[in-house]
Amino acid sequence: MLREIVKYPDPVLERPGEPVTEFDEELAKLVDDMFESMYAAKGIGLAAPQIGLSKRLTVIDLSFKEKQEDRIVLINPEIISREGKQYEEEGCLSVPEIREKVSRAAKVRVRAQDLKGKWFEMEGEELLARAFQHEIDHLDGILFFRRVSALKRDLILRKIRKMQRAGEW
Repeated sequence: MLREIVKYPDPVLERPGEPVTEFDEELAKLVDDMFESMYAAKGIGLAAPQIGLSKRLTVIDLSFKEKQEDRIVLINPEIISREGKQYEEEGCLSVPEIREKVSRAAKVRVRAQDLKGKWFEMEGEELLARAFQHEIDHLDGILFFRRVSALKRDLILRKIRKMQRAGEW
């Protein structure tokens, strides 16, 4: 089932998500809905707050449906190590039409639970590291434009307000 992706300034996007405690069929269905919604929106990652649910759950697929084994589900994730730096452009399904360069770690290791509640660790570099950090930020109530300079953030917020006034947001 397709879920509507909420846009900034919806308050759920800036609120830390609640830990997931129930690992059942309902959660599995939600994960399937999130992948379907992410693909429909042409994204490579989607966090539960982006569909209006304040939960610590995110899905990622850098292959964009090409390889089933590339689908990643992170439940209650946390970053346990960071290395290096990368400075690349990011966008966000909840902040459409706006892209900006963001400084992130080049390599990260995350600890998370799977659909059965089992803990695992996973490492990501470059684009996957950026996706991990971007999506986990969503679970912490942080949008990518909060990670840019105050001047760039102000320009982004002005552009959003202008689009809202024009009825384009």
